[in-house]
Amino acid sequence: MILEYREDVGSDFVGTIIDIETIGTFNERYRYTGDCREYEDIRQVIFGLINGQYLQILYVTKKDEISELNDRIASIIDSLGKPFYAFNTSFEQSVLSYQLGREIIFEGELQREKFESKASAVRELGIVNHGDPFNDKGVLCMYAWQNGEFDQAVVHNRACLLKERDILLRRGYRKPNGLALFLK
Repeated sequence: MILEYREDVGSDFVGTIIDIETIGTFNERYRYTGDCREYEDIRQVIFGLINGQYLQILYVTKKDEISELNDRIASIIDSLGKPFYAFNTSFEQSVLSYQLGREIIFEGELQREKFESKASAVRELGIVNHGDPFNDKGVLCMYAWQNGEFDQAVVHNRACLLKERDILLRRGYRKPNGLALFLK
């Protein structure tokens, strides 16, 4: 069963910021090759979005519900306002494309340069933590989800979305670097 968290937020930007939380590991055979198969063993368990009107998080609590989450995301993603933004477009775009079986394009990169940490951007821009229990350490969210601490994982995703919104509003975005090759 897909669970949902939603709240109204007023934000002054066009498009949709997407942030996902995942479980799994990178396929080391394709690591840093630009090939989307690097992400084939990574599964999204939380799909969060924020736009100018609302913040919404869709999530599952069992591994066998991941395909249901993917189906739900596939059914709504084309209705979301463009452009799509993410703090690490390569990750979000590649995981979503691989899991949904079709290319999903992100037009706005919120990282100033590849490998910039969200914690550094948040600190540099003076952005509040927004209640993030993991202080921008996404791997802790993966462990929380795996340990059944779903509320903490959702709180982290919410905080990430709000921080990414603040980054977009304070310093804008850039065009993403070369995109991973999509093969399925």
